Amino acid sequence: MGNRIKRIVVAGVGLLVFVACGPASEPVATAKPKENARLPLPEPIVTYKGGDITEGRVEHGELIIDIDETRRALHAQHHPHRVLETRRIPGAFDAPAMTEISDFALSKDDLVVINPGPGEYVHVMEGQRHGYQNLVIGITYTAPGGAPPMHTHLGEEAHVLTSDQQVLYALGDEIVELQGPYIVNIPPMVPHSFQNLDDEVAELVVIFPTNVWEYDVLDYFPFADKGGSE
Repeated sequence: MGNRIKRIVVAGVGLLVFVACGPASEPVATAKPKENARLPLPEPIVTYKGGDITEGRVEHGELIIDIDETRRALHAQHHPHRVLETRRIPGAFDAPAMTEISDFALSKDDLVVINPGPGEYVHVMEGQRHGYQNLVIGITYTAPGGAPPMHTHLGEEAHVLTSDQQVLYALGDEIVELQGPYIVNIPPMVPHSFQNLDDEVAELVVIFPTNVWEYDVLDYFPFADKGGSE
C-alpha cells in the first residue's frame, strides 16, 4: 500500500466574530503591535557528548548500539524496512531514594536532553533514573520542519499536543496531517515519525508505559519529498 496523505482535525473550535460599525465620522482604530509577541525558543543543548561507555558510541546526546540478529528478526515480522541501530540514554545514574518532596517534583531542566533528528530535541524523563516504576515521558522541542528519524518502540506510545498546531505524521505506510489539540496512540513496533508544519516550535508530550527510553531507527525518512531534511 502506498503512502496516502490525510488531513484530520482532531480537536478544534470555530469562532464567529461580529464587528459593529460606528458612525462614518469616527476614526478607524489602527492595530497595535503585540506587546507580548512570542519569541523563538532557544535551541536546547544535549546533555551527553561522550564519556566512558562499555558498548556502542555516543552521538547527538544518545547511546547508539548495533542491532543484533534477534532484534533484526523481530523487525522483519512487523515491517519491510531495514533497522539501523538502537538508541538509548547514555550515562551512569543513581536513582533517588524517593523520600523527599524534591524526589517527586522534577523541573524540565532536570531532564536529559537528546537531539534525535534535524530540529528535534527531547527532554527525557527516563523512569529508571527518577524513581518511577513503569513510566517514561518526553517533552519535545520540534522546530518548524523538524522531525525525528523513522523509528519503532517495543511498547506502545502516546503523543499529546495541547496547542492548535499542525503536525504531519508517518504511521506505518500512512501519512496523516493532524490538527491539535490531540492525543495519538502508536502501537508497538509500528514505524513512525512526525514533522512540525507550524511556524513555531511544537512541544509534544510523548508517553511510554516502560521504565527505559529506547527506540530503533529505520533506514528511510518519510518526509524527504515534503520539504523535510534527511
